Parts: sequence; structure tokens; C-alpha cells
Amino acid sequence: MNIVENASKASNLTTLVSLVKAAGLVETLSGPGPFTVFAPTDAAFSRLPPGTVDTLEKPENMAALKKILTYHVVSGSYTTDQLKQMINQGGGTATLNTVEGGPLTLSLTNGNVTLTDTSGNKAYVSPTEQNVTQSNGMVQVINGVLVPKLSASASGSATGQ
Repeated sequence: MNIVENASKASNLTTLVSLVKAAGLVETLSGPGPFTVFAPTDAAFSRLPPGTVDTLEKPENMAALKKILTYHVVSGSYTTDQLKQMINQGGGTATLNTVEGGPLTLSLTNGNVTLTDTSGNKAYVSPTEQNVTQSNGMVQVINGVLVPKLSASASGSATGQ
């Protein structure tokens, strides 16, 4: 199974799958890759301000939605052990460039891989749902939604402001 097929079967990734479909990214994420997808859970999306997900699904916000989703994807297939090795080799942090183009900073918190976006928001790789190997890469389930730098208009509409 590829990343999208597997995520579609996961009961805790329904919001992510719905947004990937709304953004027209199914074909991209079903491609040969390899990719690593840092996949926010439904619970992570539910912690966003009320109405954010509905706002992102509106046609006028597709550019912001695509930026947010592709900010959770990096080229290459990375296990948590490989990510930890990169962090250790980097003296406590490592940076991955996302498909969106922005950086994700990686560090360790109590032995778990922590991702930090450009605004300082953090998400942790689930210790029980990590290294989900797919035909075209790897899924690392995370407990938060990461947000790249958005233009002022995209940021306001994406967060319901």
C-alpha cells in the first residue's frame, strides 16, 4: 500500500485524508516518492481554533491548505532511528526541508522526535505509531498540526481570522 491508501484505512487520520483529497494531493502522495509524511491525527486537527478545518476546505483557501499539507511532507523515507541519528549528528537539532519549501527543525524531547515549525509550534512523533513503512515512503504519526509561514491573507483565512 502507498501512503494515501494506508492513511485512508487509519481511523485516526480521517481529517488528514479528507484534506489531502480536498487539496487535490492524492495523486502526488500516491506517486513513487519516497516521501516521509508527518501525519497529524484527528485529535491534532481538533485542537486547532474552531472552524479552521472547514475554512481550509473552502475553494478560496486551497493555496493555504496545500502549503500546510505539503509542509508535513519531506523527500526521502526516514525512520525515527534515522531522524534521531541526524539530530545527534547535528548536536541536538536537525533541519529537514519540506516539499512546501520551508524548514522543519527536529530535536528530541524525552527520547521522542519533536518537530518545530517556523512559528515555534511543536509536534511529537507518536512512540506507538511511528515507522509505518509504505511502498512509497514512511508515515510518522504526529500529535500536532505544523504551519509554514503563510502570507498575511492566507494566514488570516486559514486560521479563521
